[in-house]
Amino acid sequence: MVQTADWDPHPEPLALDTAPLPEYGSGSLADLLPTLAAGMDVPGMTAAIPELTAADRTCVFLIDGLGWEQLAAHPAEAPFLTSLLGSSRGGTGRPITSGYPATTATSLASVGTGLPPGAHGLPGYTVRNPATGELMNQLRWQPWTAPAAWQPYPTVFQLAHEAGVHAAQVSSPAFENTPLTKVALSGGTFHGRLTGEERMDLAAEQLAAADRALVYTYYAELDGAGHRYGVASDTWRGQLMYVDRLAQRLAEQLPPRSALYVTADHGMVDVPFDEEHRIDFDEDWELRAGVALLGGEGRARHVYALPGAEDDVLTCWREVLGERFWVASRDEAIAAGWFGPPGACDERVYARLGDVVAAAHDDVLIIASEREPKESAMVGNHGSMTPAEQLVPLLEVRS
Repeated sequence: MVQTADWDPHPEPLALDTAPLPEYGSGSLADLLPTLAAGMDVPGMTAAIPELTAADRTCVFLIDGLGWEQLAAHPAEAPFLTSLLGSSRGGTGRPITSGYPATTATSLASVGTGLPPGAHGLPGYTVRNPATGELMNQLRWQPWTAPAAWQPYPTVFQLAHEAGVHAAQVSSPAFENTPLTKVALSGGTFHGRLTGEERMDLAAEQLAAADRALVYTYYAELDGAGHRYGVASDTWRGQLMYVDRLAQRLAEQLPPRSALYVTADHGMVDVPFDEEHRIDFDEDWELRAGVALLGGEGRARHVYALPGAEDDVLTCWREVLGERFWVASRDEAIAAGWFGPPGACDERVYARLGDVVAAAHDDVLIIASEREPKESAMVGNHGSMTPAEQLVPLLEVRS
């Protein structure tokens, strides 16, 4: 039994400066392609990750959902990738960071544009469109929004192509014409292939197609297995075994003067199915009070308040969740560097961010069982700034 003297009815909320920030500008996903393109003399690109060495031909293999901690915990399922852990981040044996939030749409936009979320403007799974007042799902691009207006910056692939570098993306045919691909990964040529083996083989061919080449390839099903069954499941481990073989297949086909980088968009945590770990917004009158829209996802929420209720919502969310979430106002989150370094947040992006931003510290979710039934039923989740979600590998193979 807890003694009355030990019980604090108003626990101190987590200090914002305790959140482990992404390494924007020196070791985040947004810094990867600019560093590689700078090594190919693409104008305007900066080698932001100092540990990396230039190569004439570079391939990035992005495995959706393969966090650093999850990979390190499964050496038996991924012997090839495990053997490369010491090569990560230029031989330092260290990971890089995803960016906030650690979610696919945000991370892919950071990879492709070389910009942090506050600049490219895809700062979450769902965010408010200031022009319409509606939530916009940036992964599925619903409701439809003009892509070039939503994300106007050129991709690194476009800039590399204009500089005479052979740029190519090798992925599922389903992604060829999606708005997310257009705003985040377009430039050069897109090659759709159904199987992982076909993608690896074609990525190697594209690397060999020119003296200077920048190639991107992608595999999504590990993430899907984690969401449905969790990273502790046999299904997830089976997918990890498969991507391990894919990475080895690609590595063994590298043409001369090539570098392969295996990375990911985020990690993942399994969250238990009980009321302590899954707080249901749709059944919690305190959290709903004064809230017009709930955006983001379970571990990285954007909260949009009714006009005039911003301070009250912030106070309430801090009181209810402050021991288990970092809870910040929009301006506090920007100033703290959650969405990029100082000055990185574009004016057009500002109102897309929540009036209140909540990032999970513990293994906890804010679900919305009525508004988001599918998302609320997921076993594996991601989005926040914990090491399990933020840290991703940058494994390297050279020929």
